Amino acid sequence: MARRLFIAAIEKNSGKTTTSIGLMHLALKKYRRVGYLKPFGGQTVEFHGRTIDKDVALMAQEFDLSFDLKTMSPVVLSHEITHQVVDGVVDPEALTERIVKALAQLEERCELVFIEGSGHPGVGSILKISNARIAHLLEAPVLLVTGGGLGDVVDRLALIQAFFDKEAVDLKAILVNKLFADKRERTLDYLRRALAGESYRVLGGFDYQRILANPTLRRISTLLNLPVQGNSNELDRIIYRVLVGAASTQRFLELLTEPSLIIVNSSRNELLVTLAHLYQIPEYHRLIVGLVISGSAEVNSISRQILEQSRIPFLRARGGVSADLYQTINKDVSKTVAEDREKIDLIRSLADKTLDFAAIEQLFSV
Repeated sequence: MARRLFIAAIEKNSGKTTTSIGLMHLALKKYRRVGYLKPFGGQTVEFHGRTIDKDVALMAQEFDLSFDLKTMSPVVLSHEITHQVVDGVVDPEALTERIVKALAQLEERCELVFIEGSGHPGVGSILKISNARIAHLLEAPVLLVTGGGLGDVVDRLALIQAFFDKEAVDLKAILVNKLFADKRERTLDYLRRALAGESYRVLGGFDYQRILANPTLRRISTLLNLPVQGNSNELDRIIYRVLVGAASTQRFLELLTEPSLIIVNSSRNELLVTLAHLYQIPEYHRLIVGLVISGSAEVNSISRQILEQSRIPFLRARGGVSADLYQTINKDVSKTVAEDREKIDLIRSLADKTLDFAAIEQLFSV
């Protein structure tokens, strides 16, 4: 029986996939054969001719696991599946069997398997494959990833523990992510004292890194389903701020203080031309990641030529409203993909410095 660990999260966007990357990186320094399993997932991509969970595609590319694609992503959820289960068209037990079989296949050739859940522990309950239930069925001890803070973490744990207890889940430890470096030890100390009566351990995870919380231009292109025109070599630049070019050109330039994605209406020819020129000046080049050009009106021919000659990256959202685009982008939480080299290299480096792999290794079942 291979060692295994179920990586769950207290809520969405707690850093579960970041943690999985870090642990896989560290594990491969000690174990020769490490597997990865995403029991079920609804956010999919096409990869090597298969529709698989996006996190499986990321891990397969980053750690050379492509030969195991079908096994690593045993259940891919469709938009209709919840209704199909309620209607009796899809048997939840069949989904469970596929997941159990996938782990068994990975165990045949792996010493250690990391199992990454989807969303919070209750996700999948309507399909009878909640994260908590799968952790129990796979007999996998759980490492629960949380955000930083004190009261919020403890309050959420109170609810999740009741759910875990119902499913007889073996919660071994919580891993606290998004810690502020200058308050790291203080936060962990308070959490350990607040949770001193619990059976699980409190471990320190990744410190908050703004680069990991922000999207790349590539991510925005995927989110809006729009191609990037202009300089395609800068798709992986990090966007630290999203600005709407609604103010005067002079006022807008005063707001341009960090690498930004700028949403500009197609009628703002003066601002479009100014940004195209500034993009070619090193001082401003670093501040302009790219443009999203909104509005139904065509960019006039002269402005268009200047944009193309400058090679400033831009996405043309014809008919899009600047305010709506701004909200769509700001609501999205950046997801790491294999092409995000800067982010992944940082995750590996931070894992070496901040994750106590020896302590986490003690959680693995045998």
